[in-house]
Amino acid sequence: MPIAQNLIASETIEFTSEKHWMAPLRDSWIPLLMLLGAFFVNWLSPDASTGIAGTVGNLMDLVRLGLFVGAVVWIIYNIIVWRTAEFAVTNLRVIREEGFISRRSSATLITGISDVQSKVGLLGKSLGYGDLQIFTQSGAAGADRFSTITKAEAFRNAIMTRKMADSGRGPAAEPTAPAVAPVVAPAVSATPAPDPMAALNSLADLRDRGAISAEEYEAKKTELLARM
Repeated sequence: MPIAQNLIASETIEFTSEKHWMAPLRDSWIPLLMLLGAFFVNWLSPDASTGIAGTVGNLMDLVRLGLFVGAVVWIIYNIIVWRTAEFAVTNLRVIREEGFISRRSSATLITGISDVQSKVGLLGKSLGYGDLQIFTQSGAAGADRFSTITKAEAFRNAIMTRKMADSGRGPAAEPTAPAVAPVVAPAVSATPAPDPMAALNSLADLRDRGAISAEEYEAKKTELLARM
């Protein structure tokens, strides 16, 4: 079912992504080996049609046919998965719809996300794809992995932007006493506070490039959230 048709009340989509065309290639290395195996078996198959050699040849033909058909079906399945996969960030959840015969669906509440890590290699940076891993309060055991998706870094930033916005809402203000005339203090010059989201994105980029460790990133992120 498309993500847009599976939203809950008051939920809106803020960012979307999909599988990159590299996904079926990355997922099809086993069927490609099966195709090579089929050609290799065909090369080894004896030409005789009678006797033991003929029987061996018939068996090898069956093996070759099985490898070839299995590889083709597997590759076609990977292409269908690539064309039907959807990923979205809403104002409430991160949603994934992926798969065809074995459908994989997941929905993670924004409030339950503790960290988001993106991995974009040199080829991925050139072609515009990457892998994403979403961690929740349960740690690595509950991590959700999105592989070979388009706009991986922008997807990560959309999640963190929504999480920062939710964290900034805070509890409702308590009723206050009647206002009194304010005392006007002398104006003092102040430098504007740095943008927490920009600082968080910079920290995530440093962590992805290996400039800082994951522990240092977590400590700085906690410090930024505490300042809001």
